[in-house]
Amino acid sequence: MSDHAVLRVKGRVLVGPEEVRDEIWVVGGRISLDRPAGARDVRTVEGWVLPGLVDAHCHVGLGPHGAVPDDVAEKQALTEREAGALLLRDAGSPADTRWIDDREDLPKIIRAGRHIARTRRYIRNYAWEIEPEDLVAHVAREARRGDGWVKLVGDWIDRGEGDLAPCWPRGAVEAAIAEAHRLGARVTAHCFAESSLRDLVEAGIDCVEHATGLTEDTIPLFAERGVAIVPTLVNIATFPALAAGGEEKFPRWSAHMRRLHERRYDTVRSAWDAGVPVFVGTDAGGSLPHGLVAEEVAELVRAGIPAADAVGAASWTARSWLGRPGIEEGAPADLVVYPADPREDVTTLAAPRRVVLDGRVVA
Repeated sequence: MSDHAVLRVKGRVLVGPEEVRDEIWVVGGRISLDRPAGARDVRTVEGWVLPGLVDAHCHVGLGPHGAVPDDVAEKQALTEREAGALLLRDAGSPADTRWIDDREDLPKIIRAGRHIARTRRYIRNYAWEIEPEDLVAHVAREARRGDGWVKLVGDWIDRGEGDLAPCWPRGAVEAAIAEAHRLGARVTAHCFAESSLRDLVEAGIDCVEHATGLTEDTIPLFAERGVAIVPTLVNIATFPALAAGGEEKFPRWSAHMRRLHERRYDTVRSAWDAGVPVFVGTDAGGSLPHGLVAEEVAELVRAGIPAADAVGAASWTARSWLGRPGIEEGAPADLVVYPADPREDVTTLAAPRRVVLDGRVVA
């Protein structure tokens, strides 16, 4: 489409959970809610329209062994785009992907900098590996480098205990989170187990990734403090295989991982019922492929979250949480068009009819 063309998007435009329009217009890559005067060279796309989907936990630029070359990161970003995910929260990557910001054909990325982990307590080549006395300094550095987020590794296997255990003393995370907030950044943390959650939430954390260790004791605390979770259920599905691989060396850890997996749907539904904000993230990158956002929405529905709310957790609600616009006057025209209403059947999300990025039909 030429820069002077006007795109008419018609059908059922899902502006939000309760607002549906018959059409919107795209002029100069931006959304107009009204027909522009003197519109010529009008192109039309039709269908059920959502704001560009959100993968709130993925890792562009990351592979199984650490940072990947730019051409591989480009393929990762394109795979997300083809799946309709046009806004990505990169929840930790050792790669410098700022060059993507200059590409109008690639999704927009909100970066959390590089993971910050305890020494020898995370996947090799992924994180800054430090001790508690250096946590505040590293959080400050990643807060300045990121796009408003910092990512901690809250728990990991402790080889001495043979099981998952917290990585940081309470005082260290309190000081680190306070410093991030002073610098205008929010903090999230990787957490599988139960034991790190209360300290992190009471220290002021903004979000927890995975959150499989939530219990009836900590769910009310999350709800009261408004701490969001990104369950990454497509990743939690790998727990049985991980447990089998570690059975001989770490039997306690393996049994723990299986228990967390077995109750995963109940955990997410209980958090949702209590009012904990839940968002869609896939943990793509590392060991999982990109482009899984539709599968994660389907997993939330399997957990018992209503379909319309699960769709919102990957679109308008997630965008609001991340401080990015959806379908509104003057916003970038990042849209996904479907042949049917995804709120009625979330599997529709797996097959976009059109993907529009900054007003251009790219897929």
